[in-house]
Amino acid sequence: MRTGGPLLVAAGLAWSALGLSRAVNAATTYAVGPGRRFPDLQSVARLLVPGDRVEVDGGVSYPGGLVFREPGTKDAPITVVGLRAGEQRPVIRGGTTTVELRGDHYVFEGFEITGGTSRCLYHHAAAIVVRDVVVHDCPRHGVLSSDSDSGSLTLSYVEIYRAGRGDGAHPVYVATDEEAFPGSVFRMEHCFLHDGAGGNNVKSRAERNEIYGNWIEGARYRELELIGPDGAERKRAREDSDVVGNVLRKTGPGWAIRIGGDGSGETLGRYRFVNNTVLLGVEASGAFQLFNGLESVEMHNNVLARAGGGPLRVLVEDEVRWAAGRRVIAGTSNWVPAGSSSVPPEWTRTLFGADPGLSSPRDPRPVAGSPLIGAGAQDPAGPARFAFPAPLAAPRDLPPPGALERVGTAVARLHGSADIGAFSYGASAPPDAPLPPRPPSGATPPAPPAPGGGCACRGTGCAGGSPAVALAATVMLAGVRATRRRRRRRVRG
Repeated sequence: MRTGGPLLVAAGLAWSALGLSRAVNAATTYAVGPGRRFPDLQSVARLLVPGDRVEVDGGVSYPGGLVFREPGTKDAPITVVGLRAGEQRPVIRGGTTTVELRGDHYVFEGFEITGGTSRCLYHHAAAIVVRDVVVHDCPRHGVLSSDSDSGSLTLSYVEIYRAGRGDGAHPVYVATDEEAFPGSVFRMEHCFLHDGAGGNNVKSRAERNEIYGNWIEGARYRELELIGPDGAERKRAREDSDVVGNVLRKTGPGWAIRIGGDGSGETLGRYRFVNNTVLLGVEASGAFQLFNGLESVEMHNNVLARAGGGPLRVLVEDEVRWAAGRRVIAGTSNWVPAGSSSVPPEWTRTLFGADPGLSSPRDPRPVAGSPLIGAGAQDPAGPARFAFPAPLAAPRDLPPPGALERVGTAVARLHGSADIGAFSYGASAPPDAPLPPRPPSGATPPAPPAPGGGCACRGTGCAGGSPAVALAATVMLAGVRATRRRRRRRVRG
């Protein structure tokens, strides 16, 4: 058989050499910034393979409309990290969608994302970790998931503010595809959500929610809404939610939390609320609103209080459909104001009082003499025959104290404490040093001096600049992309 001309032979040899080199030196680190070979993220996103790392210069504004399509793997995720210039992160700004994570297995950290007219950050893949990121001034959605082809998502040390619109666009709106990625988990930990411009601060249709150690306040509607998939045809499993160690401040009218459904999708799931601090403003209707289909609810060691004191409505059932055919509620050692209504009769050891003894609404730590100190239940049990699967037994860390820490390290909750609420007695006060001021909407940080050198990347995988190597690289990338497209196809029943 004829083998082809010299150009094809040369390209094939170069392909083999580069392929072997890339396999040996699998991970490449790319540098992105002014004066570098890759001035923006769009120019490097298409080159990525499992294990690669992208380092982006801070103090610079980069264009949005960015899509990461190339997948990593479980053992070799792709990491995209923003490097601070002093206190300034790199900013990704604008576009209809500012950043879309479409490839699986990414770690995305250290950025400021703003201005996407439809959504600032789009979760459209599986095994995504977003860490140490600020999302703000999003005219519609802040963080949005696709209903299809979205799997597990972790938001860790993420601040979100001035996002959402009306009642249909939310600061965080998450879903998982129960057919393509069964068993997916949405975990949100150590995040700070505030000053919502519309919608619910957190609205999740994920198969499992793990809401751990966050500070969530200032939503237009609810601070937390945990419901089922949008449409019965998308539902494949029971959706469960574990909510532990959070501060939820409902400063405006309405309910703080709604679970079960929203009229378009119900969970028929199990819900567990442990060691949360729920603070209601004077206009708030109440704490928990149960709606549509759910299976069971358990609540332990939570403190529910109203600004300025006074009673509140604890839990109401609006058109609930109990999956078990009967009401399944349990609770132990919750503190509620005296005179409150709609307290579940199934709760035991409920503490009633005039004052929970918190330092202030902005600093809800128990003070000396607080009735919350030592009054919590150790290893509280849920309703019989409705055990919650793989729960977080008790909060390990404190929520961010109304602001994210400069360093993304959680403050450990005092071990051995049985105090009620998200903060234990003796917890460290919020940091005295002010955080850097948030940039006003529309501000553009100055570009730093261009760094020296024009190397495309740092590490042993830098490609050379000769025409032969460039041709081989182009051919190789085309083959890799074709293989990835084949792997990305889902087989649906």
